[in-house]
Amino acid sequence: MSALETLAVIGVIGYIIFRQVQGEPLRGKRAVLLPAILTVIGFSDLRGNGGHLQPADVTCLVVGVLGSAAIGLGFGVMTRLESRDGCLWAQLPLRGLWLWGAMAAWRVAMIATAAAVHAHVAASSSTLLLTLGVNRLAQAAVIVPRAMAAGVPFAPEQDGKTFMASAFERGRGASQRDVPPVSEAFAQWRSARSDDAQRSEAPAPASASVSAPAPGPASRRAAGRESRMSRRETRIRRAGRGY
Repeated sequence: MSALETLAVIGVIGYIIFRQVQGEPLRGKRAVLLPAILTVIGFSDLRGNGGHLQPADVTCLVVGVLGSAAIGLGFGVMTRLESRDGCLWAQLPLRGLWLWGAMAAWRVAMIATAAAVHAHVAASSSTLLLTLGVNRLAQAAVIVPRAMAAGVPFAPEQDGKTFMASAFERGRGASQRDVPPVSEAFAQWRSARSDDAQRSEAPAPASASVSAPAPGPASRRAAGRESRMSRRETRIRRAGRGY
């Protein structure tokens, strides 16, 4: 990568930082597709600018990419997301500038480490685009699920279309089918509470509160005598009728 290209990349990074801190409608192609393109271009620069990759280069590149991805995840968690005019709005708080400082420090540390182990490709400026692309992809890996969970689609592109609009529509439809609106759920809760209160305040039936006294021994003996007399009368009537 030439000095002019390096300055151009630094200018792009400065522009990204300014837009992030200022806040802007978040478009899907800029958040997802552009980092993917930067990653591919950065990987191509490694193959065409530094010659054959040595094992030390591969090791330093893997470690550097993992660190950049971890910082990108931090960007995705820290970024504020909200809905404005029905579209996704993103803003990086001022404390998020520490992550950019960590990104720069990590980059310097990896260049120094690569130079110490004679990993000339990993120590060159040709890894800048790859590092930046992976960092932005890791941020998108956090922001996209957050936006879909909130049901807020990306801002429209220049042609008026919304990136991943169908995915957001499916997610919104599923959430509406599975989870009732807040007002409906509150009404159901109030109705259930009212029914429980009415059941607890209703008087118990007389049959449940007053039980019939159990028959005593005298009552059982009288009932037995009446039963035997009834059977005796029945036999006498049947004998008189010729049974």
